[in-house]
This record gives sequence, structure tokens and C-alpha cells, in this order.
Amino acid sequence: MNNDPVANNNKKTWSGRFSEPVSELVERYTASIRFDQRLAEYDIQGSLAHAQMLCQQGIISQDDLMAIQQGLSQIQQEIREHRFVWLQELEDVHLNIEKRLTALIGDAGKRLHTARSRNDQVATDIRLYLRTAIDDIISLLKAMQTALLNLAEQHITTVMPGFTHLQVAQPISFGHHLMAYFEMLKRDSERLIDCRKRVNQLPLGSAALAGTSYPINRELVAELLGFEGVCQNSLDAVSDRDFAIEFSACASLIMTHLSRLSEEFILWMNPSFGFIQLADRFCTGSSIMPQKKNPDVPELVRGKTGRIHGHLVALLTLMKAQPLAYNKDNQEDKEPLFDTVDTIIDTLRIYADMLSGVQVNQQAMRRAVLRGHATATDLADYLTKKGIPFRDAHEIVAKTVQYAEQKNCDLNDLELQDLQQFSQLIEADIVKILTPEGSMQSRNHTGGTAPSQVQAAIERARQWLTV
Repeated sequence: MNNDPVANNNKKTWSGRFSEPVSELVERYTASIRFDQRLAEYDIQGSLAHAQMLCQQGIISQDDLMAIQQGLSQIQQEIREHRFVWLQELEDVHLNIEKRLTALIGDAGKRLHTARSRNDQVATDIRLYLRTAIDDIISLLKAMQTALLNLAEQHITTVMPGFTHLQVAQPISFGHHLMAYFEMLKRDSERLIDCRKRVNQLPLGSAALAGTSYPINRELVAELLGFEGVCQNSLDAVSDRDFAIEFSACASLIMTHLSRLSEEFILWMNPSFGFIQLADRFCTGSSIMPQKKNPDVPELVRGKTGRIHGHLVALLTLMKAQPLAYNKDNQEDKEPLFDTVDTIIDTLRIYADMLSGVQVNQQAMRRAVLRGHATATDLADYLTKKGIPFRDAHEIVAKTVQYAEQKNCDLNDLELQDLQQFSQLIEADIVKILTPEGSMQSRNHTGGTAPSQVQAAIERARQWLTV
């Protein structure tokens, strides 16, 4: 279908000031239609609200409004059915839609741009787009958190080594370990909810930079589009992209958290750990080594994290030296923002599915706890409760660990008489305390790894998800 909007497509809307056309190279270099056409639905939403306001304020007629509504409805249908012809010479999504509208309805289409500029128009489109993206991402975060909770609930009593410096530190519940990531994602959700408030402010009505002389009603447009308020300074509204930078910072933290979990999955799949297996659909093999099962998805999450961090730096750099108000630099905000949204959405979707297929080797986890003197702190605490100052207890236990290493056994494998060489205060009840399960049970306070506390944390988390 040919929807040629005007007789001469090469004539720009702003060409009256110029004595020669732009070169083909410059036209291609400056055009954004290749990537900003994804804003089309939001551009149409904004235009419909703008037109309704113009009519209510007596700036355009009711007939013009009806023609604009019908024309934009047809354009929306053409775009959804992939029949709309995007023209590079029309530069961007706004002019492509405007020219098509004018071709369909004549002068009424030309009146739509009254009291606005592409500067406030694109700022509005991006905010509408990003608001929707944030809502989608928050929903996907909750889906991943639910998958984490389901896995954690299966392993409340599964004991594993907790690590510091990647060395065995203390016994913890695997469910407790997973709940740490729930808390990270919870903060990620809260950051996005807070970020959304600043995204959800209307720039439209700021025009190019100074506002407009027409008697517009910005509050009406904000209400029609579901914005919580209007941007209070026209210069700021059209020129700053801090809301996109803030979102990118939130996205970078989400990816950082997922990258940390990915790193653990990669380590835990290594036969030296053997803690977990991922479902085959999330792994690949080797073209030369038949035995390989490579954790490609976690590795790619780890790699894509750097890409998202790069987008944040790109947006910060984009804004750092711009004078007020709008500059063409800001055309470069969209590709990093769009890629950030796409990457976060795809990553969260695949991660929730991947978590549902994690197989846990409980025996391997427990064996690892027994190889690292993980209950040494419990022995020190035991002696402290008997009246020995903690620093003295620390030294006694350190020597006990040395002795166990000389005997090539774990601390909790020592006989009572062996332990009593280092302190006569150690009695038979130490046997239960030095087991991984006894150690885990003893951390029975809010935020601790005791199974009862992990269960309580899961219940609180499920309640939070329903709010």
C-alpha cells in the first residue's frame, strides 16, 4: 500500500529557512526513524490527548478533532498491521505520522501540531513508553521473585556452606541463600516504583523550550494520559533525560543482582562444586568435547550486564555537557534506553523459567559444609557462653582447627577428648552444636538462617508480593 503523504516528500517541514537540501549522507546520519518508530503507539496517544485539549480550549474545531481522531485511528491500524510505510526522509516517527495524517485528512492534520513542538512531543512519547516498560518490568520481577520463593521453600532445611572470600564460612540454609536474592529484587522493584513517579510527569505544553502563547490546559492532557502531574519548567521538561538515566541506573542494579546469581550458578554447576544442575534447555554443549554442559544463559546474563552498565554511562555522558534547552544530542537517548528495556525484559523472563528447572544436589552441598570447618564460630560462641572472652575463645578454636587439619578431618569429626585438649569447658553437648544442622538452627532470629526464620521470611515475602 502506498501512503505517500505529500506530493514532494523531500520537502522538510522546516525547509523554508534553507537554500539547499541536506545531503543524502546527512539525512541518513540525522534520521531516527529506524529506531524511534517503536514510539508510534505512544506518539498517537499523546496526539489524541493534545487534540482533545486543543478542541476543548477552542483552539481547533470539533470537526478538526473528529478528523484527527479518525485519521490517527487509521494510521494506528496501518502500523499494527505493518502496512505503514516509514520514510527516512521524514526523519522521525512524529513527522512520518503527521505527514500521513495530513495526506488523509488535509488541513486538520496540519493543525494538530498547534501549541507543541517535536521537543515536548518526543519527551512525552519517551515517558509514556518508559512508564509502560517499568510496569512490565515490575511484573516480571515479581514473577522471578515467585520462582525464587518456590525454590527456597523446597530447601528451607537444605544445608549448604555460606561463603566469604569464596571460602567456606558457616553453614546456612539454601533457602536462606536464595532469599537474599529475593531481598535484592525487592529493592529493585521499590526503586522502579519510585522512579516511575518521576517518569510520570507530563512535558507536553512546554513546546520548543519556552511554553506557548495559546491558552492550553496542560493539566487536562496529563489527566487524559494518566500522568501524575506536569513538568513545572518548560526548559527542563524538553531538555533533561534524567528520568531515563535514573531508570537505567535501576536497570543496571537489577542486572548486577542477576549477574551475581548467575556467577553462583556457573560455579555451582562446576563438578568441583556439583551443587546444582540447570535444565538442559538453558545450556549448550561443545562442538569438540561431548561431555560438556555449558551454562550459557547465566554466562550471557553476566555478559549482558556489562552492556546495560555501558548504556547507563552512555546516557550520563550524553547529558553531562548540554546547555539548556533541547539539543540534537538527545536523539541518542533512545537506542541505549530501548536496548536496556529489551534486555531486562528478556533476562527476567528467561530467569524465572530457569529457576523453575533448577535441580539441587543436597548431598553435595552438605559434603562441602563438612570440608571447611564451617562450625568453628559455633565452637567459639560455645566457649564464650561458658565465660571465656571471645578473643581467647577465637584463639582456642583456631588451634583446634589446626589440629583437625593435621589429622585430615573436619572440626566436627574430632572426638570429645580431642576437643578437651584445648579447653576443659567443652562437654558432651558440643556434639550437637558442631553439626551443620545444629549451627543453622542456632541462628534463630529475624534475618537469620534457622529454618523457622527462613519459613517466616518466605511467608512475609509472599504477603509482600500480593500488596
